[in-house]
Amino acid sequence: QVQLVESGGGLVQAGGSLRLSCAASGRSFSTYAMYWFRQAPGKEREVVARFRWNGSTAYGDSVKGRFTISRDNAKNTVYLQMNSLKPEDTAVYTCAAGINSPEYWGRGTQVTVSS
Repeated sequence: QVQLVESGGGLVQAGGSLRLSCAASGRSFSTYAMYWFRQAPGKEREVVARFRWNGSTAYGDSVKGRFTISRDNAKNTVYLQMNSLKPEDTAVYTCAAGINSPEYWGRGTQVTVSS
């Protein structure tokens, strides 16, 4: 069992930056792929970024070049650095963990970008 707790959300002006954190409890953190998802009101949940156990990363098209996912296995934490934020980035951001696909989910943190 893995428990995930996100932090770092908030209100920021367009063009600003935020860094989200997701702290994981449980064993074998380094073997899990870690994900960041987001869901805006009235929209479907979309994957923002993924960091696999082997170090490979992938990003959604809408955030490429602006967001960076990283992880610190010693701290059991995954981060999402978000730069050049846009109002359309406003959403609840949720981290997830799993071996081959998301199995465990956090409760999410709200990010609001004002224009």
